[in-house]
Amino acid sequence: MNVSELKGKAELGLLNELFDREVEGVFISDMVSDIVAGVHAGNLLLTIQTHKSLIASANLVDVSAVVYVRGKRPAEDVIELANRAGISLFTTDQDAWKLAIRLHGLGLE
Repeated sequence: MNVSELKGKAELGLLNELFDREVEGVFISDMVSDIVAGVHAGNLLLTIQTHKSLIASANLVDVSAVVYVRGKRPAEDVIELANRAGISLFTTDQDAWKLAIRLHGLGLE
């Protein structure tokens, strides 16, 4: 499944440009060190962290996109950084647990 398909199926709100990449799995974390150590390239990252370091880490491990759960939204400078890195940012009011269940139902693990 690619990012544009996922946007519609999971009802995610797009916060920046859409960079349509393949989503190969899901990783949930709010710790930068955990993201760097555990994310695989192509993973969709679910988090509440909205700072620039999150985007730098996401770029380092080559995530397919970032989803801010529980209605979190990054500042404009973070969105600009994500655009430069080619990372789509989404938001949802769902918490990580409920979104993970939904994504699992869509065939992502």
